[in-house]
Amino acid sequence: MPMLKLTVLQQPLVWMDGEANLAHFSTLLSEIRLRDLIILPEMFTTGFAMEAAETALPQTRVVTWLQEHAKACHAMIGGSAALQTENGAVNRFLLVEPDGKLHTYDKRHLFRMADEHHYYQAGTQREVITWRGWRILPQICYDLRFPVFSRNQNDYDLALYVANWPAPRALHWQALLLARAIENQAYVAGCNRIGTDGNHHSYSGDSRIISPQGEILAAGERFQPARLDADLSLESLQEYRTRFPAWRDADSFRF
Repeated sequence: MPMLKLTVLQQPLVWMDGEANLAHFSTLLSEIRLRDLIILPEMFTTGFAMEAAETALPQTRVVTWLQEHAKACHAMIGGSAALQTENGAVNRFLLVEPDGKLHTYDKRHLFRMADEHHYYQAGTQREVITWRGWRILPQICYDLRFPVFSRNQNDYDLALYVANWPAPRALHWQALLLARAIENQAYVAGCNRIGTDGNHHSYSGDSRIISPQGEILAAGERFQPARLDADLSLESLQEYRTRFPAWRDADSFRF
């Protein structure tokens, strides 16, 4: 069964400067090869700014950049960006395959404590992407607090959370990532930024790659840039689900 070579990039972001952020990540991506999936933080072109979509790079520019690097790395690459669409601004998770195919997920739960719901349109669809034999659920930051939306309905193997999660609530981030992995019997990866943004919020990173049993496979050093690598085993995941089939007793529901 296929292994998945996963890389998470925990990095600082330049406030509201799309080209500077793309240049920074281009340097990092130029050094990465022989991976299957590479994840960047939430709003990786701007930082978490409510006005970002008004002046952010257009989707065509960001997608073209992702396509170039996905092809060069022979890996799927993704992260979220503030984008302007026909229906308004969205916080959109973009994932691009090496052949250029694009997958998107728009953030469902908008962070009202920063008035995100006044500036962006909430997504309506839960998305699961199939890549190299793996079923992958993309999620964005505040989505992590809402377990019903990310409940595994036997439809995914890996959940991805990209974030701008502030340092004062780092314990929540760490605990909820761990809970999502254990309760859903799935791998979980959380990619958070570091540094200080234009609103003077500090971010500690605390990025994680976690096994279905809650083992931390890789962790980013706090407040420091980091590249996290882990090789995930679909065979081990399926053996664990067979050996400990808690999923068979899950409550049925419709979302």
